[in-house]
Amino acid sequence: MKALQEKIRKDGIVLSDEVLKVDAFLNHQVDPVLMKQIGETFAGLFKQDGVTKILTLESSGISPALMTALELNVPMVFARKRKPFTQDADVYEASVHSFTKQTNHIISVSRAFLNQADRVLIVDDFLANGQAAEGLIDIIDQAGAELCGIGIVIEKAFQPGGKRLRDRGIRVESLASIRSLENGTVTFQEEAHAK
Repeated sequence: MKALQEKIRKDGIVLSDEVLKVDAFLNHQVDPVLMKQIGETFAGLFKQDGVTKILTLESSGISPALMTALELNVPMVFARKRKPFTQDADVYEASVHSFTKQTNHIISVSRAFLNQADRVLIVDDFLANGQAAEGLIDIIDQAGAELCGIGIVIEKAFQPGGKRLRDRGIRVESLASIRSLENGTVTFQEEAHAK
């Protein structure tokens, strides 16, 4: 997705060979026009899959997931990292390790919002080592629902998450696939292949 790649080049900040900061448009301040385009793109990729729910993880996945849900005309559910006192105990839970925050979270989704009749599309902001996606897949499995695929805004292809998920036969669609962040420069997969 060219608009996303241009935004990454313009407003993304490479903090290290493994960390790309995109808080100017994706996970702190949100560019609504770009999110709408992202939602339209994911909806186009998965419109034939009979998706009934979009599932993401709070909080950075909410914007692209909501725009995708809007385009597909289905509900969006987000897994919570902290269980509020208003949420009952009837939840699906999974453990997720955050690479960027170096913490573990128990994520939860109310059983009222996900069940065996659902065909679920996961949408998230980043895919690196794949722990968030695996935690969400665990919740989908607990619900007896069916995973349609995973839509990722930015994949760090130099980390093992995408390969591990694809090796399991899971469809993963990434809108921007980064091959390298070395020397403070973003190199996208297709650019590396063109050389």
